[in-house]
Amino acid sequence: MSLSVALLARIAIQLQTGISHQDRFQRLISTLREILDCDASALLRYEQRQFRPLAIDGLSPDVLGRRFRLEAHPRLEAIARAGDVVRFPADTTLPDPYDGLIPGQDSLKVHACVGLPLFNSHTLIGALTLDGLRPDQFDNFSDEELRLISVLAAGALHNALLMEKLEHYNGLPAPLAARDDGPENEINEMIGLSAGIQQLKKEIDVVAPTDLNVLISGETGTGKELVARAIHLGSTRAHKPLVYLNCAALPESVAESELFGHIKGAFTGAISHRSGKFEMAHEGTLFLDEIGELSLPLQAKLLRVLQYGDLQRVGDDRSLHVDVRVLAATNRDLKQEVLAGNFRADLFHRLSVFPVSVPSLRERGEDIALLAGFFCERSRTRLGLARVALAAETLTLLKRYSWPGNVRELAHTLYRAVVLARAAQAGDELRLLPSHFALQAEESSTVIGSESPLQTAEVSTSANDTLRHATDEFQRRMLQNTLAENHNNWAASARQLDVNVANLHRLAKRLGLK
Repeated sequence: MSLSVALLARIAIQLQTGISHQDRFQRLISTLREILDCDASALLRYEQRQFRPLAIDGLSPDVLGRRFRLEAHPRLEAIARAGDVVRFPADTTLPDPYDGLIPGQDSLKVHACVGLPLFNSHTLIGALTLDGLRPDQFDNFSDEELRLISVLAAGALHNALLMEKLEHYNGLPAPLAARDDGPENEINEMIGLSAGIQQLKKEIDVVAPTDLNVLISGETGTGKELVARAIHLGSTRAHKPLVYLNCAALPESVAESELFGHIKGAFTGAISHRSGKFEMAHEGTLFLDEIGELSLPLQAKLLRVLQYGDLQRVGDDRSLHVDVRVLAATNRDLKQEVLAGNFRADLFHRLSVFPVSVPSLRERGEDIALLAGFFCERSRTRLGLARVALAAETLTLLKRYSWPGNVRELAHTLYRAVVLARAAQAGDELRLLPSHFALQAEESSTVIGSESPLQTAEVSTSANDTLRHATDEFQRRMLQNTLAENHNNWAASARQLDVNVANLHRLAKRLGLK
């Protein structure tokens, strides 16, 4: 089958219909998957030497949260460098970024793969990837036909990026508005497509270019520091420092010095002049985390700085003037703290000129898969693994857990699961199973509802335990329980644990079970 004028017109129409860019992009790749008979398709945006998925079809939902850096993905780097249609041979040795990420397909070692780089003038702005399980799946389509598709998609993506720039434009010089802090800049990104996270991003866009103080509220682990960083980077102060201070970690004896500085001889141990956080943040931004932990006397001194911009170093009679924007964060209900007399009402009103609330993870459940993919990809890169994929049942488990520790707990849980999977599975291609997570044991009544091997395989740890010892004990108990469930049938146990039976025998021997 070749692409007729009618089919190309259909693609163009799909790019013009829909309420949002996200909707249009989803229509585009869904249409392409149907017309080109793909098993999977994806539209990727290129920025800061990495591809970010904008829309996918036929791929695991966690792909939307993954960030594919060029140096870690040779196929995508080849697409970025090609300048034209790229058809990868079925026997290519280049690893596939989607290997193990097509539901129902654990491996894509032999298949058809086409990459279409998307350009605005001569600037790479994105790519379309098309995958088929048959090696000859796209042989009927000429390069010229595929180029027409890439031109249509590139035009739509360029228009979307232009609209995004106009919507978010706040008068900043371009280098500041598009600030790049290097390879680790991805940590500054807020992952999610839920209504709650989209509303949060809109509020950040509104308040960032102003000089208003912002009170960021939310539960522990929701990413309040990430919000503060986004506000700072979107402000006219982005070229100046963002200074961080955790108020909860401040001993009362040094809190005033930390905030306002001190002069030599002000107290025992003050052997030299020292600038405080406010001076360090002059013309920039000061982020006061856990502001609710400050003592009432210190709150009064903080209020004066916020009102007049004047401060005094400890032991100094002179006043210094500072120009600082204050962003404060708390996991407490400061209104209730004011009523209880634990927080000054005037300071509360001074800080909460523009309050921002960060939603908990249980309020944005549709983002769990994206976040899981993001942390899996990061783990894969850091540990030098070829693949870290999530089993479908694992995604179900993650979505049904309540996550009291929010995004921070999810991140730590994924990292721990990768370590356990690497210890249990041979090679550098990992598949994370529910057995690699301790979530059932923590909330079995709300997650799965039935007993799992992990519930009877809890590992007790002490200060003297090493990670290797704890991991071995975890694997030993899990293997014992699995063998008992399968009446000592090693093949059935290997299938249940998703490991090679020979590897399972070797693991059992190492653990002293054989």
